[in-house]
Amino acid sequence: MPAQAIPDKSIRICADRGGTFCDVHASFPDPEKPQERKEVVVKLLSQDPANYSDAPTEGIRRVLEIATGERIPRGTILNTDKIDYIRLSTTVATNALLERKGHKHALLITRGFKDLLLIGNQSRPKIFDLNIRRPPPLYSAVLEVDERVTLVGYTSDPKAEVHAVRFDEAGKVKRGYRGGGWDGQGHAEGPGDVVQGLSGEAVRILQRPDMVKVREDLQKLYDEGYRSIAIVLTHSYTYPEHELQIAALARTLGFQHVSASSQLLPMIKMVPRGVSSTADAYLTPVLRQYLDGFFSGFDEKLRDGKVRSPRVEFMGSDGGLLDLNNFSGLKSILSGPAGGVVGYALTSWDEERKIPVIGIDVGGTSTDVSRFAGRYEVVYETTTAGVTIQSPQLDINTVAAGGGSCLTFRNGLFLAGPHSAGAEPGPACYRRKGGPLAVTDANLILGRLVPDYFPKIFGKSEEEPLDIEASRAAFDSLAQDINATVSEDKMMDLDEIVYGFIKVANETMCRPIRALTEARGYATSKHILATFGGAGGQHACDIAQLLGIKTILIHHYSSILSAYGLALADRAYELQEPSSTFYTPENRAVLRARLDKLDAQVREELGRQGFEGSRVHAERMLNMRFDGTDTSLMVLPSPDDGDGNEDFEAAFRRVYKAEFGFLLEKKAIIVDDIKVRGIGKTFDSLGESVFKEVAQIATRDVDPANADSTYSVYFDGVGRVKETPVFLLSSLHIGDTVKGPAMIIDNTQTIVIIPGATAVLTSKHLYITLE
Repeated sequence: MPAQAIPDKSIRICADRGGTFCDVHASFPDPEKPQERKEVVVKLLSQDPANYSDAPTEGIRRVLEIATGERIPRGTILNTDKIDYIRLSTTVATNALLERKGHKHALLITRGFKDLLLIGNQSRPKIFDLNIRRPPPLYSAVLEVDERVTLVGYTSDPKAEVHAVRFDEAGKVKRGYRGGGWDGQGHAEGPGDVVQGLSGEAVRILQRPDMVKVREDLQKLYDEGYRSIAIVLTHSYTYPEHELQIAALARTLGFQHVSASSQLLPMIKMVPRGVSSTADAYLTPVLRQYLDGFFSGFDEKLRDGKVRSPRVEFMGSDGGLLDLNNFSGLKSILSGPAGGVVGYALTSWDEERKIPVIGIDVGGTSTDVSRFAGRYEVVYETTTAGVTIQSPQLDINTVAAGGGSCLTFRNGLFLAGPHSAGAEPGPACYRRKGGPLAVTDANLILGRLVPDYFPKIFGKSEEEPLDIEASRAAFDSLAQDINATVSEDKMMDLDEIVYGFIKVANETMCRPIRALTEARGYATSKHILATFGGAGGQHACDIAQLLGIKTILIHHYSSILSAYGLALADRAYELQEPSSTFYTPENRAVLRARLDKLDAQVREELGRQGFEGSRVHAERMLNMRFDGTDTSLMVLPSPDDGDGNEDFEAAFRRVYKAEFGFLLEKKAIIVDDIKVRGIGKTFDSLGESVFKEVAQIATRDVDPANADSTYSVYFDGVGRVKETPVFLLSSLHIGDTVKGPAMIIDNTQTIVIIPGATAVLTSKHLYITLE
C-alpha cells in the first residue's frame, strides 16, 4: 500500500504497556472504503532488550508499517505526520513504587514536624504481627522550614459561626475573633497578621519563612545531588503562600521537580497530603524520564503541543485521559488497569437493564477486579506498597494471580503466586532458560492453550511457538515431588495435579470479587461477568461457575481491552478547593456559587483542549462529613435526592447510610472540599448494547464438524475430552451458537467454553450463558 493512501492526521493509536505484554490497538481509514476505519492489533513483549528498547515505540513502528505499507527499520526516528493521536497507559510509576526504585528527593516541612510522616496516622494494619517491618519513607532527607501559621479559634466550638473572624468582600478583617482564648486586643488569640484562607477560615501568621535562610538550605540540598523536592507546610491547603514562595525559589535554583502539597492536593489532613506529595516527588521524575525516552523515538512535532500536531494523551488512575501537562506520577498509579475498566464499562453496561458488571482483568502478572453500576467507583485514599496516597483512583482490587504467576508446592499446599515469571524469563514454555512453572504452563498442559494458534514470538528469532515439552518436563518433576508426600491411594495423575493449580488460581481471583460485592452488601450472582486480559478467556467460565454468575461477556478485543479502552476513554480535568463551612440552607447558595466558579474554569480548560458544548459534562461534588467525625465522603447528588436541585444534604445522608448503616441525626454536616470534575466526551454514543442485540439476532447452532480443528482438553468433572472442537473467531458469524465443551480462538486470546455453557457471537462480544 503506498504511503499517500493514508491521509495525514488519521491514524489513532492506543498502547497499553503491562507487566508482561504490551498491547497496541490502532485504527485508520480503509484505503478501499475511506468512509470506514480499519482496525489493527499488535501484541508484543513488554521487555525484549535483545530486539527493542521500548515496547510502545516498537508497537507504534509496526502499526505505521502496516498502515503505510512502507518498511520502517528499527531505531528510525518515527515520522508523526500520519498520526492523529497516541494514547498511552503505563505501569512505570506503579512499578517504581512497588520496587522502591523512585527518584531521590528531599522533604521540606514546617519546623517541629520533621518526623510527622514517619509517625503517620497511628493505624496498625497488622496488630498481631510479632515482627512488623514498616516500609521506610520515600524521601531521603528532611529540611525543616522555620515558618508557622495557625487557624483562629478552636475545633468543635459550639458557637463557631458567632465567634469567628468576619471578613469583608475584599478579604479584610471586619471584626476579630470573639471566642475562647481571645487576647482582648487584636483580631485573634495572640499577635500575628490575620488573613482569610482559601477555605474561608481565618489564618493567623505566626512566623513567615526567612527566604535567605531557605535559599542557603536549598542550595546545600542541590549541591548534595537532590533535584526533586516535596514541600509540605502546616495549613497550606488553605494558606499556600509560603509553599508557593519556596517552590518558586527552588525552581530558580535549578530543582527539576517541585511537589508543593497545596497545589497537588489542597485538602485538610497534613499526613496524607504530605505522603502524597512525597510520592509525587518520588515518582514523577521517573515517569518524566521514561516519557523523555519515549518521545525521543519520534519527531519533534509529537511533543510541541500545537493544534496541528498529533496529540499525546495518558490514562489517569481515575479513568480519564490527561494531557502531558497534567500527567504526573501521583495520577498514574493505576494508569494500566484503568484502561481496561473503561473498556468493559462502556461496552458491557446497558442503561435500560442496569445490571451491574464485574470486570476481571487476568493479565500476565496479576488480576485486577472492579465493579461498574452506571458510573465509575472511585476511591480517594489508597495504600500501595505500604504508601497511603490521597488521589482519585478507580476502585480496583488486585491479587497476584495471572498467567505468569509461579506455581509451587510447599508444606503440602498448592500455591499460585504471588511471585510472577514476568516477561523475562517468562513461564517455562517461553523458551527462555530457567523459566519457572506458571499458570500459562498449566493451561498449556491442560489443552486450554494450543501452541499452533498462539502467537509465535518466542526464541532468539522471535518466531518460535510455545514449548509444551518444557512445561511437561517441569510438571512431571513437580508431580513426582507431590506424589512422594502422599500415600499410594491418594496419588494423582498429571492432569489432576495441573488442574489443582488452576483451581487454586481461580479461587485466588475470586477473592477480590467477593470483597467488592458480598463484603459490601451486593449479591455476587446478580452481576454480569466481563472478563478480559490475555488469560481472561481461559478462566472466565470456571470463575463464573464458582461465583454463581450466569452471564459472561467477552469482548472481541478482550485480550487487549486496556488498549481498546484508551480509544473509548474521555478526557478528564478536575479542580478542587478546600472549604471549612457547615452545610446549612444559608450557606447553600455560597457553595453553589463556588461550584459554578470551578465549573466555568473546568469548561474553559477542556475548551482549550478541544472539547466544547454538549461534549462537555461536569460532575459537581462536595466532600462532606458529620461534625466531630473523621471520615468524609465525596458526594455527587442525583436528581432523586431531596428536592432534586443539587440537594447535597439528602445525597450525603443516602451515601452515609449505605456506607455505614446508620446516621448521626443530631450532628451538623461540614463541607471539607469543593470539587468539579469535567469530562470531555470522545464519543456521543457507542451504539446499542449487547443485550439488545442478543434479543434481536437469529441464533443457529454451529456443527462441531465445522470446527477448524480438534484438541485434547481437560475439563473439571468430565476429564479429558480428546476431540474438543476448536473454532476460529474470525470464521464464525453473528448469531452462531457454540455449545461447550469447545474452544474459540483468535489472534490474541483463547476462550474456553466448559460443558454446560453456550456462547453466542454478537457484533462485538461473545455472549456466554451457563446452565
